[in-house]
Amino acid sequence: MTASETPPSFRLVYVPGVMPDKWARIWNERLPDVPLTLTQVPARNAGELLRDGDADAGLVRLPVDRSVFSAIPLYTEQTVVVVPRDHLVTAADEVSCEDLADDIVLHPLDDVLDWERLPGRPALERPATTADAVELVAAGIGVLVVPLSLARLHHRKDLTHRPLTDAPGSSVALAWPEDATTELVEDFIGIVRGRTVNSTRGRRQPAPQENATGSARGDRDGARRQQPAGRPAQGRSASAGRRGGSGGAAARNPKRGKPRRRS
Repeated sequence: MTASETPPSFRLVYVPGVMPDKWARIWNERLPDVPLTLTQVPARNAGELLRDGDADAGLVRLPVDRSVFSAIPLYTEQTVVVVPRDHLVTAADEVSCEDLADDIVLHPLDDVLDWERLPGRPALERPATTADAVELVAAGIGVLVVPLSLARLHHRKDLTHRPLTDAPGSSVALAWPEDATTELVEDFIGIVRGRTVNSTRGRRQPAPQENATGSARGDRDGARRQQPAGRPAQGRSASAGRRGGSGGAAARNPKRGKPRRRS
């Protein structure tokens, strides 16, 4: 099979915490002939894969390089602090960064939050990954601040979380290389934006079948042009078209013009 004969496919990368299942299901319903390949990648690698052409689009965390990528922000996640279940902050429904002043706040190398200043006290070393940091929280080494989806992704029975009201949020976006906006990318944009399958901004619909006169509308126009002159249009009586004529008068007064009976 040559490259031109290779069936089309759509490659989507997504970062940890993002759940593309709903969009993937809609894609498979609308485009069953175009396989959708889903690949989870670390947040720091998503841009590189898109730039190198190893994926058609990605569900990524902002910011992205807008000189290279087009991006549609989808939502912003709540930020939470992950703590052991017996931690003092669990007594409150939500906490602030000031409430963590005495805690060691772990800062993994794959952190996705844009901090101006990390709350609490820094650890001696930065964990390599968020998963490693969660293990340290479970061991009582410190606490961890992450988007809510990552707290759920790394859930443990011995840990819990609380909203952190004054921490930066993390926004998720659909991104793709600006110079590679294909028809399949447009299809996926329509899905994540909730467009219906018949939306004019979705996949292009096939044109009406052409026939001898050029189009279905052309056939109707042509038929009207070919009707004999003087023949009334379909569904319209001849008498209705001849105003003031004898036929019209007879139609209005059927007794007029009736021959008298001879004596």
